[in-house]
Amino acid sequence: MEEGSVVSLPRPGSGVVSDPLLAVLREGARRMLMQAVEVEAFLAAHGELTDGQGRRRLVRNGHAPERQIQTGIGPLEVRRPKVRDRGVAGEEPIRFTSAILPAYLRRTRNLEERCCRGST
Repeated sequence: MEEGSVVSLPRPGSGVVSDPLLAVLREGARRMLMQAVEVEAFLAAHGELTDGQGRRRLVRNGHAPERQIQTGIGPLEVRRPKVRDRGVAGEEPIRFTSAILPAYLRRTRNLEERCCRGST
């Protein structure tokens, strides 16, 4: 290599993956996570509910904005599906909350434990 040559290295968290195996693992993990948090089972369980106009009370309503979650194999970009309750007057709204992908999760539990274990 010539002296004075500048070699650019990927920045941590930039999403650039130089290892093809790691790229496959991340993509597979992202797809599996998105399938696991799908709301189809939740909607099917509440499929018999209707609003005042006879329409299905609970419907899919797009996705929350994409966010990064830090995992043991690197950051994963995920989008949490949303459910809309058309509601019935006088009844509590039904809300979908994923146990796998909570609303404000930014790191997997094992990274959280590793990060904060020595701070107590």
